[in-house]
Amino acid sequence: MKRYLAEFFGTFALVFAGTGAIVINQASGGAITHSGIALTFGLVILSMIYTFGDISGAHFNPAVTTAFCLARRLPAREVAPYIVSQCSGAFLASALLRLLFPADKLLGSTMPAGSEMQSLILETILTFILMLTILNVSTGAKEKGITAGIAVGAVIGLEAMFAGPICGASMNPARSLAPALVSLHPQHLWLYILGPLAGALLAVPACCAIRERGCCSLNPVSGFPK
Repeated sequence: MKRYLAEFFGTFALVFAGTGAIVINQASGGAITHSGIALTFGLVILSMIYTFGDISGAHFNPAVTTAFCLARRLPAREVAPYIVSQCSGAFLASALLRLLFPADKLLGSTMPAGSEMQSLILETILTFILMLTILNVSTGAKEKGITAGIAVGAVIGLEAMFAGPICGASMNPARSLAPALVSLHPQHLWLYILGPLAGALLAVPACCAIRERGCCSLNPVSGFPK
């Protein structure tokens, strides 16, 4: 139960701070800026990894949880409770933002600026890079585990910085699902579920191909080492 609560609170913080930055940027006439939004997403993930990494593995993302299961680093029985906890935290965050900013129409929902196929491909590649980073920094030397939060937070901030204006740089089905449903704008939601899931799952065989050992374990171990 502690692991599930950690995933709940971590995903709540991600969605509340990340999509909240988007909402507040619009409400304040651009005071935060696009760079500030990207930095917010990176910093909140960095903080939550160091806060909850030794408890739940700090997934905060159904695509990451599913990929960890495929890599045999999370028991299959844990996948559904993890995802339910993540989505519950995300929905609570979006509901609170709706209460605080009732005039905002999208609540930070991810929307494609171009074609849906363009954003689908971008989301797949972005999540592939993110998951490949997660798999590598959460395996091996203790020193690598210590810097995992910095590496993952930096990747998320970087990808949000350059790809956010086109596809939203979600890389996380829970992050897109909650604001889309709470704001009643689910029309593009499918690509923000399919793309991240595909990218995260593709990262597992890629990690196994480039690492001789440690990426895909026969022992179910979740997330970031202490």
